[in-house]
Amino acid sequence: MQLRHLGRSGLQVAPLCLGGNVFGWTADESASFAVLDALIEAGLNFIDTADVYSVWVPGHRGGESETVIGQWLKRSGRRDRS
Repeated sequence: MQLRHLGRSGLQVAPLCLGGNVFGWTADESASFAVLDALIEAGLNFIDTADVYSVWVPGHRGGESETVIGQWLKRSGRRDRS
């Protein structure tokens, strides 16, 4: 997969981005981890996320997606790898 530079950040990302809005909301942690594992196995490394995705859901404050992604990064040890 040919990676592309992300602005001037020095980061290189895949040309396709996975929307992470369902993580921690309609996709539980186990399902989210499976999707994230499949993302990496497919050679992708780019996830779209925002801390307001599920803020309108009763019992949610926002940031659920980021929490799940952070837990996955911690578990997988992939934080500093593409």
